[in-house]
Amino acid sequence: MADASSDSINFPKAEEEILELWEKLDVFKSCLKQSKNKPRFSFYDGPPFATGLPHYGHILAGTIKDIVTRFAHQSGFHVERRFGWDTHGLPVEFEIDKTLGIKGPQDVARMGIDKYNDECRKIVMRYADDWKYIVNRMGRWIDFDNDYKTLYPWFMESIWWVFKQLYDKGLVYRGFKVMPFSTACTTPLSNFESGQNYKEVVDPAVMVSFPLDEDPSVSMIAWTTTPWTLPSNLSLCVNPVLEYVKVRENASGKVYIMMEARLLALFKKAEDYTVLAKFSGRDLKDKSYAPLFPYFAHMKVERGAFRILCDDYVTAESGTGVVHQAPYFGEDDYRVCLANGIITKDMQMICPVDDSGCFTHEVVDFEGMYVKDADKLIVKKLKQEDRLVHQSTVKHSYPFCWRRVRALCVIQPLRCNAL
Repeated sequence: MADASSDSINFPKAEEEILELWEKLDVFKSCLKQSKNKPRFSFYDGPPFATGLPHYGHILAGTIKDIVTRFAHQSGFHVERRFGWDTHGLPVEFEIDKTLGIKGPQDVARMGIDKYNDECRKIVMRYADDWKYIVNRMGRWIDFDNDYKTLYPWFMESIWWVFKQLYDKGLVYRGFKVMPFSTACTTPLSNFESGQNYKEVVDPAVMVSFPLDEDPSVSMIAWTTTPWTLPSNLSLCVNPVLEYVKVRENASGKVYIMMEARLLALFKKAEDYTVLAKFSGRDLKDKSYAPLFPYFAHMKVERGAFRILCDDYVTAESGTGVVHQAPYFGEDDYRVCLANGIITKDMQMICPVDDSGCFTHEVVDFEGMYVKDADKLIVKKLKQEDRLVHQSTVKHSYPFCWRRVRALCVIQPLRCNAL
């Protein structure tokens, strides 16, 4: 006779009963023994950090991994499944920095890297037991007893061995990539991380003049909300198909070139200016101008810098229609300057900002200053040099480091990539 069944099922309790049965029969290890001599299905678990608890992303990915490896086993393969732990990197260092009050690389150097590493090792497995419970409770089959940790020397050496094989085959190149950079954590961030903490901020908005070499009485005017990038300016960019105008400011008699559609960004009414000429952006291409600062003036002769370039990323939506370009502080800046030969992939970077966000010795007037703190002094110097056309502020959304609330810089760090 069939047993009477309940009208409802307690799913959590049923799951726990299944887990107890699996544990009693040692099902996972038994399956591995049965498949030992079968063809191997290679599986390497992308390791999480044990300094934090599992979240939805870990649980979803873990479920998919479990499905794939179970299917491989049922398809006649031997599938070794070892859990991994990522014991390197920012999550571990961030926790230690908070605990010990470490503010930057200099503090680590004073403490001693060996002592710093010792402190990191103490916490890398902080939540290991919680991970084991949650992963097992999900019903995932994976080996925690024979796990691996990225801090093991044999693991690190194996990674370098693999990298060397790629290098020996000519599959590695050295290049640059524009990345969001946390000056608080002194490290690049992923695009995902940089999008986690946008804040409404008020920044300076300045229009700056760039006198043309062919006629210094005529100046291009560019708009920026990041004055700290102006010392690294190497070019200007205009839209090749939109209309630009040469205008005289009636009050001062000064002559500027800007996008026609953006005239109201500088002038309050039509009576404030006189249009002297109209032309498309492409007519401005390759005209040279006087550098704003002397720090990298040598690039004018060496690389043909400080000239006007054309690209359709320049729009009529904001500013003056003339974009100041510091190629190592913006993706479009880098792309356009690279395409026009102002920079090359293997040249020394024009990036006078250190990992803590402070100006380096190249920018002698502001050396050692945090870049955002230097904004006001840069604007003041521009005014003294009669290069400041207009000054205001703008409220906009700007990315901040989600670990330590400080505005992100977009800096171009050196990195290696495998093809």
